[in-house]
Amino acid sequence: MAHPQIAVFARLANGGEAPSRIIAGQKTKLGRTMHDIRYDAVHDEIYVTNPFAQAVLAFRGAAGGEEAPVRIIQGPRTQLKTPDVLEIDTIHNEIFVPDTGSVHVFKLGAQGDVAPLRTLRYSGGLGQGGIAVDPIHNVMVNAAGIEVDGKQQAALLIFNRTDQGDAKPKAIITGPKTGLIGTRQLSMYPQGGYVVVSQITSGVDPEPQGTFVGIWSINDKGDVPPRWRIDGKPSNIMKKPRGVVINPKHKEIIVSDMRLNAVLTFYLPEMFTAEP
Repeated sequence: MAHPQIAVFARLANGGEAPSRIIAGQKTKLGRTMHDIRYDAVHDEIYVTNPFAQAVLAFRGAAGGEEAPVRIIQGPRTQLKTPDVLEIDTIHNEIFVPDTGSVHVFKLGAQGDVAPLRTLRYSGGLGQGGIAVDPIHNVMVNAAGIEVDGKQQAALLIFNRTDQGDAKPKAIITGPKTGLIGTRQLSMYPQGGYVVVSQITSGVDPEPQGTFVGIWSINDKGDVPPRWRIDGKPSNIMKKPRGVVINPKHKEIIVSDMRLNAVLTFYLPEMFTAEP
């Protein structure tokens, strides 16, 4: 069984280096299944979900050891059931949490049994495979599975950031040219209007052929290939990418791989210097 923990490494850590600190233990209230983590650089806090506890946890950025969260969003008014991934927007001070066909938006800094500020639904189905927000262009991207000609296929749904109630996407990216087969975590580079997508599984093959990390523009729609892609085959550099984060300062994309049990750092300057 996996050991619930958050491990913190130096940016230039390599090989089998030990983490600089670990958040773990009963007081942390971390769950075994954590599929997303976000760092709030403005308030120096770490956010993570616990689907078993139907909760969103916030820790100090410098937390270590068996340290309790500084805040917990949890309770019937939150409408949280199995929160798995999340996104934070430090410009508009909001937390986005996809959950059972909806996206709930909470105030950044919310605590306890609080109702969402707003909730988004979509008749075509919202997913829990990943979410990213561009606070500059005011869009939200949700990774979902949609039905096309009677078959389910992976898609990126692009909404206005403030959409609520029953709304339709302003654009959908899906189809064979996209190469999308299933996603887990998304990350946004708002300055360029790009969303970075980690593939995870085809639903059949636990290590799908052709797995990759892809980058699309928020202006893309339909069956379009990614603007850039970091391929896992044939070199087997990636087998099952799960998490992805962007480091604009050093023009890096950092990918966690479930099968390799590793964190991989790629240098992709062209994404950070391209015209929006």
